[in-house]
Amino acid sequence: MNLRRIATVEDLHQYLYVAMQLEHATIPPYLTALYSMHPTVNADAYRVIRVVAVEEMLHLTLAANILNAVGGTPDLSANGFVPAYPARLPDGEDDFEVGTRAFSRDTIETFLKIERPAVAGGDDSRFVSRDGSARALLPAVDAHEDDLHFFSIGEFYAEIGEGLERLHHEMGEDLFCGDPARQVGPAYYYSGGAAIVEVTDASSAAAAMRVISEQGEGLGGGIFDEEGELAHYYRFQQLLLGRHYQPGDEAGSPTGPALDVDWDAVYPVVPDSALDHYTEPGELQDAVTAFSRAYGDFLTRLTEAFNGRPDLLLPAVVDMFHIKDLASQIVRNPMPGRPGVNAAPVFRGLVPVEVA
Repeated sequence: MNLRRIATVEDLHQYLYVAMQLEHATIPPYLTALYSMHPTVNADAYRVIRVVAVEEMLHLTLAANILNAVGGTPDLSANGFVPAYPARLPDGEDDFEVGTRAFSRDTIETFLKIERPAVAGGDDSRFVSRDGSARALLPAVDAHEDDLHFFSIGEFYAEIGEGLERLHHEMGEDLFCGDPARQVGPAYYYSGGAAIVEVTDASSAAAAMRVISEQGEGLGGGIFDEEGELAHYYRFQQLLLGRHYQPGDEAGSPTGPALDVDWDAVYPVVPDSALDHYTEPGELQDAVTAFSRAYGDFLTRLTEAFNGRPDLLLPAVVDMFHIKDLASQIVRNPMPGRPGVNAAPVFRGLVPVEVA
């Protein structure tokens, strides 16, 4: 999917749909690392990853609220919405790939790349080329402008924020033509809704963008947000440094309590699990298929929730517990014919139907 500078409402719709893809693309990797941990071990690490995964769901919901507010249509069940891992993030970061892997130092290093603070000095330095050569900064108007890529998630969201401002300046409140009934508000958001924002105008759109940026993808790169919560990058960095951040700390030098990590208390799940890894009929194939179908059902429920049925987010909590239970059953099973490797869930959403 090519991106260009946001000049039209259609451009804005495309960016916000990519934002939903982007937020979702991080969730299966985070959940796989979470599921791969042995139960009752690594409580600190489990808590860190779980908090980030929950906040990515919040970001996904906020992106859907903004898309709905400007007249778009969220669809998490569309073909291609779920990436086939390993994959590059859809905002165009091309120096790493994201996969579904067991909890490890290397996996956390990848998570740091996902959540890395933005470094652009200004609007014109935000865009980068993807031509196979060294990363090159692009000017605001360039031959590559119909295929823009971003160094970080924060810079990608900065373009959305500026696009919203440009279009609002041109169109006024007519930009926010969406049905308010399609907004997910605190009454429906499963995590208590403290940070959920119903988007109906420029002010609330900016507030929703601010929540996303401050929790992990901000241009400022601050350790803590306005609410005193640690940004995602620094949450993950704690695991490698073995110590908690506390207020007043400098980036890279946490001084809080020790954070204990047992890197070996992990099921060695197969990297980037795919349906064609499970061709042998039996209980394991059935379990992986059941997980994939359940995950597809979950995405379908979210799509319905974001399209006028926000009440469906509450039963989606039950879906999430069911998905976790299915994954826990899968990761305990060795992969047939692969000594020392365990099975892993497949987040493909849709399972191919065999034709007799």
